[in-house]
Amino acid sequence: MYILEAFMEKNLCRSFFRWRYGYYHSMNSISLLVMDMAQEQVSIHNNADMDHGKQMSLDRGAALAPSLLLIGASQFLLLLVAAEALYPGYSVATNAISDLGVGETAVIFNTSIVIFGAASFAAAYLLRSRPGRLLPVCMAFAGIGAICVGLFPETLGLPHYLSALTAFLFGGIAAIVSSQQARMPFALLFVLLGAVTLTALVLEIANLTLGLGHGGMERMIAYPIIIWEIVFAGWLAGKAEEMV
Repeated sequence: MYILEAFMEKNLCRSFFRWRYGYYHSMNSISLLVMDMAQEQVSIHNNADMDHGKQMSLDRGAALAPSLLLIGASQFLLLLVAAEALYPGYSVATNAISDLGVGETAVIFNTSIVIFGAASFAAAYLLRSRPGRLLPVCMAFAGIGAICVGLFPETLGLPHYLSALTAFLFGGIAAIVSSQQARMPFALLFVLLGAVTLTALVLEIANLTLGLGHGGMERMIAYPIIIWEIVFAGWLAGKAEEMV
């Protein structure tokens, strides 16, 4: 009887220790699982914060684009008129816009068009996070072309003409592409401005001035781009306010 009681007591102790060990082991496993889940949640939260911060940074950058476009286009338009007035015997019908880039008005014109192109390029970079990647690409090429027009005056020949062609071509395309993001009547206006630029560009290349002269036809190419940038800047600013 004594032996039986001792045996049962031994088995009970062994079972108790096994249960205690299993209990602590299970609790330890649960604790580790809870810690892993907590760390995973913290990691997800931190990643979400980083993504949100990155998106906010991109949105703030895109909000600067309208100001850059407006300032760049407005200063170029005003200084273009000033250079035309200061250039001796200048005619908007017979003189090319690039004639202002040599002589007495060279500093005014070349500086203003470089600023114009740089503003367009910077705005294109800031708009890269918006839907539709084609528009920033076209704006960037148009901006590079405008910058090179100022850096390579018409006296240098081919580099200047290729730069002007790049600015005009991609500027017109950018205006048309931007209509995909806008609603009426802005969408229609952007298409019309881009179409005028590209049509006038073809006519100028074909040496068909329609009585406007080469200077007049060149303005039919350039002015719609300037007008588009100013109107597009206002439209972008309105969209930015709607998102706030």
